[in-house]
Amino acid sequence: MTTSRARHRHHRLVLSLALVAVPALAVGALTAAPALAASADDIRINEVVTTGDVDDSIELYNKGAAPVDISGWILKDDNNSSKYKIAAGTTLAPGAFRAFDVHGSFGLGSGDKARLYLADGSTLADSFTWSGHSDPSWSRCPDGTGAFKAAALTLGAPNGCGSGGGGTTPAAWPGSGSVATADASNVFGQDVSGLYQEGGVMWAAQNSGKLWRLLPNGSGGWTPDTANGWSSGKTLRFPGGGSGSPDAEGVTLTGAGTAGGVFVASERNSGSSDTSRLSVLRYDASGTATTLTAAKEWNLTADLPSVGSNLGLEAVTWVPDSYLTGAGFKDSSTGAAYDPSGYGAHGAGVFFVGVEGTGTLYGYVLQDSGAFTRVAAVSSGMAGVMELQWEPQASRLWVVCDDTCDGQHRTMGVGASGAFAVTAVHNRPSGMSNLNNEGFSLAGAAECAGGSKPVFWSDDSNTSGHALRRGTITC
Repeated sequence: MTTSRARHRHHRLVLSLALVAVPALAVGALTAAPALAASADDIRINEVVTTGDVDDSIELYNKGAAPVDISGWILKDDNNSSKYKIAAGTTLAPGAFRAFDVHGSFGLGSGDKARLYLADGSTLADSFTWSGHSDPSWSRCPDGTGAFKAAALTLGAPNGCGSGGGGTTPAAWPGSGSVATADASNVFGQDVSGLYQEGGVMWAAQNSGKLWRLLPNGSGGWTPDTANGWSSGKTLRFPGGGSGSPDAEGVTLTGAGTAGGVFVASERNSGSSDTSRLSVLRYDASGTATTLTAAKEWNLTADLPSVGSNLGLEAVTWVPDSYLTGAGFKDSSTGAAYDPSGYGAHGAGVFFVGVEGTGTLYGYVLQDSGAFTRVAAVSSGMAGVMELQWEPQASRLWVVCDDTCDGQHRTMGVGASGAFAVTAVHNRPSGMSNLNNEGFSLAGAAECAGGSKPVFWSDDSNTSGHALRRGTITC
């Protein structure tokens, strides 16, 4: 995503307010729910968003042990004539979160209510009252049972109730503090976002709808491949040759390598830049044509919380099924242990995408048929997610934020609960300025030497004429 420094500073100011203590009177009160059937009583208003880059939304959470069909249930504000009816066929699994964008039915004001009614329209299941706008979120802490407080925006995922969303004290960068440029001057310009290293090849996604194939430049950095039409990057198109091109933000491969396709995350169609189109696209990058048309698109827009068109999917990475099953990963939509055989043919892994506007990660099984199933929703604990990278050597998921979060990096792994959780928080290298880094990639185990290996960042702002920088990390 291309943003100015001023815009990033504005986001930091707004989002940091989520950690400021809020007077008790500002929150208002929870309305005691009436006696309901046990299953209905398990559904709780869990998060409310009334202002900012995300449309007015109300999140529901199932704190119980059984699925609950909430088809036809009704959400209201403080006006009885305002109604949002939940669609037929909507079920919340145990421990599941579901956000509803209500702004098309009513607006949530600075002094207002969020009310949840059963399908009869008169039986109140839950209610929350406030007297100040969310900044950015009113969230129950802990989920489903606690009081509401100001917290990070995490629609569709566990609430970020701890300090910084995770309560983990940042540590120094686990490698050298030194950072150097890794490209020649003004090769790429602005908007280079996602990175992915595959041995001696670096893939780079650029917001203008380009995919780059980069090769080592002989001095520890990268330069465009000059063969097979790659000299200036290749133009990306949506399936069917439609107008516009993907706003390419992230790039990854599966365990099959390039033979399995190159996967790109996009947040919108450049031909309709005001409309979100949160998609993962697969490209065959083996030919010589300078334009690549997606062989498959998984459009996730309807399954994700509504965000601004320039605050959508910023990152994508692939985590193998072998790790997930071995670590005891659970499908958050069912609460059951993840069994790859239950999702159809899907390439032996789960794709994780990062949403900039909410700082949330979502895991999807992307089936070969074009269908998809969400199996995870995880709060990063940061204001935004700009890059995700699975590091097989250390079996950890890297979650990266740009200058919005002062260049913070977090690692995650599957914990005892069967969900991904933060394992470490790292500051950016001491020798690197607070750049607009939207891409991050790690070299493989084969490049470890003397206990460290190279890592690379892409700076969306092309600061001082350089889009790529390199550093090191302990193996």
